[in-house]
Amino acid sequence: MKKSILAQAVIYCRVSGTKQVREGDGLRSQEARCREYAGYKGYEVAEVFRDDASGGSADRPAMKAMLASLRKRPGCVVIIDDISRFARDIRGHWDLRDLLREAGGKLESPSIEFGEDSDSILVENLLASVSQHQRQKNAEQTKNRMRARAMNGYWVMRAPIGYRYERVAGHGKMLVRDEPLASIIAEALEGYASGRFETPSEVKRFLEAQAAYPRNSNNEVHIERVNEMFTRPAYAGHIRGRAIGRMLESP
Repeated sequence: MKKSILAQAVIYCRVSGTKQVREGDGLRSQEARCREYAGYKGYEVAEVFRDDASGGSADRPAMKAMLASLRKRPGCVVIIDDISRFARDIRGHWDLRDLLREAGGKLESPSIEFGEDSDSILVENLLASVSQHQRQKNAEQTKNRMRARAMNGYWVMRAPIGYRYERVAGHGKMLVRDEPLASIIAEALEGYASGRFETPSEVKRFLEAQAAYPRNSNNEVHIERVNEMFTRPAYAGHIRGRAIGRMLESP
């Protein structure tokens, strides 16, 4: 008796940032649900592709690798946990659907049954539209909260070198000195202001002599980082930066 050959499937999982990878279980949860679905359908899971960063729909590393893999497996099923994990907006969704089709893949999910009839396409469009709206709404709410917090005098962007965020009762997360980097930067700025360091190049050499100060891939401190340090408002106790300014000026 011949052994039946299982249909092959690949799983695609995505979270929008490395923070979700560190703090949550998103990728593993998606994979577990997709594997459960594959088992129910009798599919053999050949590969699992995981993206942990935002980006253009077809520019994500795992998405590129999956499309390349599909071209070697015509007729392979692509399992996603939910339509919101596939693309950021309707245009990206259908662009990816076209790329999958061209690569010979077939999209399936435990959350929605994809079809080519008019009713199925309508439902798919509605779900992709809802997903896009939720993503845009979340972005608007985040920007509004950041704008309001900046107006109250709090820094809301990534912590500059020499600072770190710490939760403070009654204030939420606030910038606090991050030692020993804070003292190193203070010495560099005060040394330049007092004339101890006469040029940015001397400040550069001072920073490179500090083992705790971060360097680039060539194990040096780039002069542009020094110049940027001189012009960062946060080091003068101000919160107004270019990105924050745009938020404060927006209606």
